[in-house]
Amino acid sequence: MAVTDRAYALELDSKDKLSKYREKFVISNSDICYLDGNSLGRLPKETISAINSFLLEEWGTQVVEGWSTWVDEAQKTGNLIGRAALGADFGQVLACDTTSVNFYQLVGAALAARPGRKTIIIDSANFPTDRYILQGFAKTHNLNLITINNEEGGEAEHEQITPAILEKYLSDDVAFVTFEVIQYRSGARSDIKAITDLARKYGALTIWDASHAVGAIEMNFDANGVDLAVGCTYKYGNSGPGSPAWLYVSKKIQNELQVPIQGWFAQRDQFAMGPDFEKSLDIRGFQIASPSIIGLRSINTAFSMIGEATIDAIAEKCAIGTHMMIELYDAWLKDLGFTLNTPRNAKARGGHISLVHPEAKEIAVGLRQFVNVIPDYRVPNSIRLAISPLATSYVEVWDGFARLRELVATKKYKEIKESESRVT
Repeated sequence: MAVTDRAYALELDSKDKLSKYREKFVISNSDICYLDGNSLGRLPKETISAINSFLLEEWGTQVVEGWSTWVDEAQKTGNLIGRAALGADFGQVLACDTTSVNFYQLVGAALAARPGRKTIIIDSANFPTDRYILQGFAKTHNLNLITINNEEGGEAEHEQITPAILEKYLSDDVAFVTFEVIQYRSGARSDIKAITDLARKYGALTIWDASHAVGAIEMNFDANGVDLAVGCTYKYGNSGPGSPAWLYVSKKIQNELQVPIQGWFAQRDQFAMGPDFEKSLDIRGFQIASPSIIGLRSINTAFSMIGEATIDAIAEKCAIGTHMMIELYDAWLKDLGFTLNTPRNAKARGGHISLVHPEAKEIAVGLRQFVNVIPDYRVPNSIRLAISPLATSYVEVWDGFARLRELVATKKYKEIKESESRVT
């Protein structure tokens, strides 16, 4: 059966062992093809019950007494994230703060752990927050910031940093390198183990940003020898807009690192309220302050679902779904001015693909305004389209691509009204 036949997608759905999870999400309009789960996941129905239960049965009745159990929830939820999605043993993940704050913390800790080293490395296609934070550190600490050019005209294909590219920039002066597990724009996947091992050969630490990977692919942090990592929970993690992020610190180096923001939740004897900071010797030593309990409960329901479904099954569906997208691109979109900016090898990509078009921004708006397809647009010319395995059906993806083809072939998108939203 040809991929261009809708029955192809329907057959995939009929065999999909994860299809039962779709009904566990709030889907208010079944005609919408929601292909933006890489940006914000759908709302699990169970989250509504969990939050209502917390409000009425815990906060509402226990008031401050609830802190006797809430105080350790960042670690408990962190353990869940590690077990369900990261391949990380207990005591190495905290669910707290934002990805940006956690990244700042780990950057500062990595620098302090490599005194005398003045070089740090990132790539130009990395997520803006990570680049901006490193620019700030470089300025205030007089560091040599190397930004590898892996964008158009640079030295990488699909923005993918390989060990061969990285090694040209490594030396004994490098304190750490930091890359995305999945490139946020192109969807290309990094070789976690190879890059971590290479950096370690030069005595450097590696900080991974897994925001566009967590909940979509298997990463096996412990088995791959990961040092440090951060990520969010609201994309494939389905934990809600602004839900708490997480950080990972390998047990092997926890006692070696000291974060720059020394909050009272990291204090060894927290409620002694002592005059001087004494860092907790476990993962708690990387926490700043009180966690968002409501946010953590959202993570608990969503990542429990991921754990039940298994990250291996989720990754398999990502591979199948993105393969179908690429085949539909070949059949329908290649001749309409699109270029694929995502690796064809399933092991070299995540849960989304990137389609480049000179009029990508207008097309992305047209998809929303005219044909009920929700993608997102990333400058300068990329449309990102994702399969979020627990909430998205194969036929939803197929229908979205069919509508995209029709929109561009008819040039209907040229009739768009300018969106007033700053969000693309």
